[in-house]
Amino acid sequence: MVDAFVRGLTTGFIVGAPLAIGCSAQEMAPPDDNVNTGGQRPSSTDSSADGASERVGVGGQAGGDGQPEGGGRGDSSDSSVADALTVVPELLVFSRTTGFRHPSIVQGIAALSLLGMQRGWGVTATEDPTQFTDQGLLRFNVVVFLSTTGDVLDTVQQAAFERFIQRGNGYVGVHSASDTEYDWPWYGELVGAYFRTHPAIQSAELHVEGAHPSTLGLPATWTRTDEWYGFRDNPRSRVTVVISLDESTYAPEDSAMGDHPIAWYHEHDGGRAFYTGLGHTEASFSEPLFLDHLAGAIEWAARR
Repeated sequence: MVDAFVRGLTTGFIVGAPLAIGCSAQEMAPPDDNVNTGGQRPSSTDSSADGASERVGVGGQAGGDGQPEGGGRGDSSDSSVADALTVVPELLVFSRTTGFRHPSIVQGIAALSLLGMQRGWGVTATEDPTQFTDQGLLRFNVVVFLSTTGDVLDTVQQAAFERFIQRGNGYVGVHSASDTEYDWPWYGELVGAYFRTHPAIQSAELHVEGAHPSTLGLPATWTRTDEWYGFRDNPRSRVTVVISLDESTYAPEDSAMGDHPIAWYHEHDGGRAFYTGLGHTEASFSEPLFLDHLAGAIEWAARR
């Protein structure tokens, strides 16, 4: 179904302008445009001549816990209270790249848009870093770094994102989100570990280590094909690992770590952070188990 959704987006796309497909989503134009699905319409203060947003009506109502309109938290509410409430994820999907660019970003945006329609989330996709202001982030409660690479935010934008997390909001990093912002120590702590290297794309066995929304429905041993990242150090002592790689089932080469976490979560600086190293391939975003993994991570980050 995601493949058909992607085809609808790409065949309906007109260079230089986002185009609504049916009543569900708009595909991203060249890198600095926004695509939005679901939720309330943004306020006029969020729009600009360069990268202005429109939203189509699916999902994304406010969560009823005193949040600003659209779901973003306006203050540092107690996490035990937030967990007891029904919070609708209101996502900003950020996919700017200044290094390697993954072709699967297109499929990732389409898959997240479709999940938003199915689950009642609000989804806004952008590559415009100027979205990262206090006002620009106000209506969101989760920011997804979808295969970002390199330096994607300046120091002012970084500070706005730090305040967003400090207000109790969530972050989900996908794949090369760990190959991003090496010179921003706070981000390195948020993502959990930085990418070091990877071998060729190949099949491997993954071990699901514990119960978490991101692992519901996953087999205890999960065999799939992807590009398997090795990290600069092992994050296990700093995070809770939910999935690890069995290095005896593939050829890790220089990416070998022994104990090899590949997906994890933790609380950081007042907010929630989840990272998954999965998602390099275009096919990943048509895999039901991977999409369940990603959806569970997002809903956990939103404290749903």
